[in-house]
Amino acid sequence: MFSPAQDIIVNLIRTKGPRTGLEIIKEIEIDSLFIWKACKTSQELQVRTLGKRYMRLDRQVDGFARLSPSILREFLTYSIIGLASDPEALEKRCMEVIGRIHEISRFKFELARQIVSEIMEEFEDNVSRKHQICFIIAGDIVYDMAHDVPRPERSTGRLVKGSDIDLIAVVDDTLPDTYINRLDEIIYRKKYRMLINPAIKEEVDYKIKRLALIRNQARFDDFKHMVAIKILQEGLLIYGNEDLFHTVKAIIEENGLPERLGELERLAKIFRKRAEESILDNSLDKEKIKKMHLFYSAEEFEEFE
Repeated sequence: MFSPAQDIIVNLIRTKGPRTGLEIIKEIEIDSLFIWKACKTSQELQVRTLGKRYMRLDRQVDGFARLSPSILREFLTYSIIGLASDPEALEKRCMEVIGRIHEISRFKFELARQIVSEIMEEFEDNVSRKHQICFIIAGDIVYDMAHDVPRPERSTGRLVKGSDIDLIAVVDDTLPDTYINRLDEIIYRKKYRMLINPAIKEEVDYKIKRLALIRNQARFDDFKHMVAIKILQEGLLIYGNEDLFHTVKAIIEENGLPERLGELERLAKIFRKRAEESILDNSLDKEKIKKMHLFYSAEEFEEFE
């Protein structure tokens, strides 16, 4: 079934060396699902996956828990396909690509730190120092898995440079609404400038939260609360009051949420294993794979179609 496509891929790699999934798809205009299956089932090819898989929550998935990157994103960006007979070339390309991924992650982390520093420099001129504020970064960047593959930003459709920068600004419960509104205005202006600047084209997603809201979300009793806590659980402090950051982490711990998130991650790993097996054994047709969001996540649907 895959023999002609597999022969084309093998010849491409023999000529040009190990390729990422995206590089193969750019050279060979064949459906990405077909190419993934061809690479995975070839005796002559070896698919090496780089980096880390981590849990994400997705409404469209039974049980909500899936692994990120999706199967397709992992194949396109984080997998190197080489000849099984030439492991040295494969290893060399893997080292190059993972080095680039780590470089992008570090760049985006430092960019986020710079963004927040500039935001707070403007904001702190207007707010009493007695109030506690901290910024937490989450998403691909904290897992050292950021990428710079162009993709459309959700609200505008503008192309941005890969992984977005996810920020949560946590403030104490006594910070007046007027100050929160002011902080929101400053962050939004910065977000907009980052998006439209052709030299930057970075997407910044952010939320501003009082501790009271986080305590409410720690009830973990609906999907939105689960997502909010998942993001805070994985987040790292990049700016601001360390005591406030530790308070956030303590709220999560006190409610036993790391264990509940750990169980969801365990289920996500089972879901992923079964998804890959179901796709490879041809027990599901392409429409069923799409409907069940097995190959890519719901939010990636428009990007990959």
